[in-house]
Amino acid sequence: MELELIRSALGWGALINIAVLLYWFAFLTLAHDWTYKLHARWFKLSEEKFDRFHYLGLALYKTAIIAFYLVPYIALSIVLD
Repeated sequence: MELELIRSALGWGALINIAVLLYWFAFLTLAHDWTYKLHARWFKLSEEKFDRFHYLGLALYKTAIIAFYLVPYIALSIVLD
């Protein structure tokens, strides 16, 4: 039963993290200018650097979700079924 619980936790964790990733992407897509202006008040960065930072952040976050949630979830699903 412990492996089933771990698999369930990995599945829910993956869904929550994918929702955060989609929220981040949607927010940057729909409110890009507002978000840039807000961050430009706090940090001295160009719009290109801002875009690069968020693009790399999204890529790293997506890679972490795949590596730490989806791959173990799939592996447990194969082993338990």
